Amino acid sequence: MRKFIFLFFLGCTSLMFSQELNCNLVVNAQQTGNENVQVFKTLERQLTEFINNTQWTNKTFGPQERIDCSMVINVLDYNSDSFQATIQVQSSRPVFNSTYNTPVYNFNDRNFTFQYLEFQNLVYNPTQFESNLVSVLAYHVFMILGLDADTFELNGGDPYFKQAQTITNYSQQGNFKGWKLEDGQQSRFALIDNVLSPTFKEFRTVMYNYHRNGLDVMADNNKKAKETIADVFDDLSVMNSRRPNSFLMRVFFDAKANEILDIFSDGPKVNITDIKDVLNKVAPTHASKWREIKF
Repeated sequence: MRKFIFLFFLGCTSLMFSQELNCNLVVNAQQTGNENVQVFKTLERQLTEFINNTQWTNKTFGPQERIDCSMVINVLDYNSDSFQATIQVQSSRPVFNSTYNTPVYNFNDRNFTFQYLEFQNLVYNPTQFESNLVSVLAYHVFMILGLDADTFELNGGDPYFKQAQTITNYSQQGNFKGWKLEDGQQSRFALIDNVLSPTFKEFRTVMYNYHRNGLDVMADNNKKAKETIADVFDDLSVMNSRRPNSFLMRVFFDAKANEILDIFSDGPKVNITDIKDVLNKVAPTHASKWREIKF
């Protein structure tokens, strides 16, 4: 009986403290010419465990609530314990009453250099710089959490974005690229600064309306959902008029362009002429996709 109680308690504890992410992490070292070196396999295993087993928040996530995401680290060069790489980060979330997962975050972080010794401890400290490797991964974890929360609740991602900003601030002491204003308009600094800036306030409203009031009602009212999604493009147009060709606009459409093409190429008819006009204005780099919307 005591053994049964212990096992039951252990199972409940596991559910109460289940982690937030279901992350598929890959370390690709082909460009180094030494992709079979054991350190890359160890790095991949350690980072996978670090991302998926760390408890990033004080909230309870059930196993079915874990956020599906992926991180692909492309190692370009390495020398002893110094690595030069890029990291492609993506996340998605399920759409209500469907089997479809919608892409939420799609970011190619090109400023990723770090030190790593095989089997070194990886520890996340929310208030202190540990290493650039940990900081970059933790930053993207909190961007995933923040954007995901914004799709379910208006401005629901606030605590996660604030932690991403905290990580940005304390990581500047490490003198690695990507954390400072002078590192350019497509850096980690620029991304979190834009997300929290009043200049781009429409972005977070768009994330909520597009997903919660658009995609999530599509199973019940396809036409209404499409009209709601079309309306968010007007909000993006307002944001674009304030700051044309912004990095944040690119981040949104890098994740959503293919999905938008699919949405407006099928199902109940809406006024696609106006939609295409707005899309061509706010996301001209995807013009070839917008031309394919012919429904």
